[in-house]
Amino acid sequence: MSETTRATPAGTPVSGADRIQAIDLLRGVAVLGILIVNIWSFAWISAVYPNPSIAAGGGLQGTDFWIWAAVNVFADTKFISIFSLLFGAGFAMMSERMDRRGIPGGQLHYRRQSWLLLIGLLHAYGIWHGDILVPYALCGFILYGFRNWAPRRLLWAGGCAVGIVVLVMGVADWAIPYWSAEERAAVAAQWAPPAAAIEAEIEAMRGGWVQQMQIRAHYAFLVETVAFAGYLLWRAGGLMLVGMALHKLGVLSARWPASFYRRLAAWGLGLGLPLAAAGVWYNVAGGFAWEQSKLGGSLFNYVGSVGVFLGYVGLVMLLARSGRLVRTRARLAAVGRMALTNYIAQSVLCSFIFYGHGLGLFERVGGVGCVGIVMGIWALQLAWSPWWLARFRFGPLEWLWRTLSYGRRQPMMRIV
Repeated sequence: MSETTRATPAGTPVSGADRIQAIDLLRGVAVLGILIVNIWSFAWISAVYPNPSIAAGGGLQGTDFWIWAAVNVFADTKFISIFSLLFGAGFAMMSERMDRRGIPGGQLHYRRQSWLLLIGLLHAYGIWHGDILVPYALCGFILYGFRNWAPRRLLWAGGCAVGIVVLVMGVADWAIPYWSAEERAAVAAQWAPPAAAIEAEIEAMRGGWVQQMQIRAHYAFLVETVAFAGYLLWRAGGLMLVGMALHKLGVLSARWPASFYRRLAAWGLGLGLPLAAAGVWYNVAGGFAWEQSKLGGSLFNYVGSVGVFLGYVGLVMLLARSGRLVRTRARLAAVGRMALTNYIAQSVLCSFIFYGHGLGLFERVGGVGCVGIVMGIWALQLAWSPWWLARFRFGPLEWLWRTLSYGRRQPMMRIV
């Protein structure tokens, strides 16, 4: 996740003075925003978020339902899409930096992805099954060869990759009446697990770390295999290609006119939010029946999220260009500079709050409580990130990742 605007000595990571502040700001917004969605997976059984009708007590009701709906419309798939965009932009930035130094960057890139893969595996199987680092590392191995493509070509390739999921899900949705009885029964049981399966998941996640492993390992493996091949490679990988293009065009560096970013925000949010909201209405109207909601119903948000996250990019770039909220921008940028540390820290904190090796609040906290926890973690990370970076050059995990990738211990203390 290195960014640079000026050359730095060969074989060293980018320094703080060489970073693109707008990208740090955007990354900070993204890493805080993904917690809005991720906390549902920590707090409740895995099937509740896509199908809130199975929540205890006859489904999500009242305030809990409206919080779920707001998360679905304003956050679900949006902030992780920005994260994917920036991950791809990082490939292009590192390649440019290596080219300016006149040294090949491929070996460093693949070392970085290898260590990221290991960090992700430890995260997925040791802390939380919803890890995104493993899929990102796998995408990094595959997509590095595209970094020198022209922006137009990258945009077309990335857009087509994202669109493949729409085509596949649309065809699969059309074909549901032709599925076998066994296939329909299997999907139905996954969409609305029987009471025994729900109780088993609750018992496991309220148990000790070893007891949780049966659930954590099962879902982590699905994310890294089935979900990666059928969804994440295309969605996240496609957006990484788009991120490379937008970096090359200067869009993510707040270098375009303010009028461009205002149009991006207006059109993105104006088209995307109504489509995502229509998806919520469509699923509610159908009673969250899997035949309607699992494939066809999810496409509303899948497509609408593209407009929404681009709208958010426009708003953040406008903020980066402005002279307003200087302290807030500095705090958000600090969170972004420590994105890896803050992402893992969110998992550590939430696993302690909800799982049995900590407070054991799994399936015991409602939507309002989850909002409070999210805001508390945000406050903590917005406070500690600038405090840490005032004293040290990197976040703890950023330092470890760089040290492993470059093959030598990196200086950690900030020289005043």
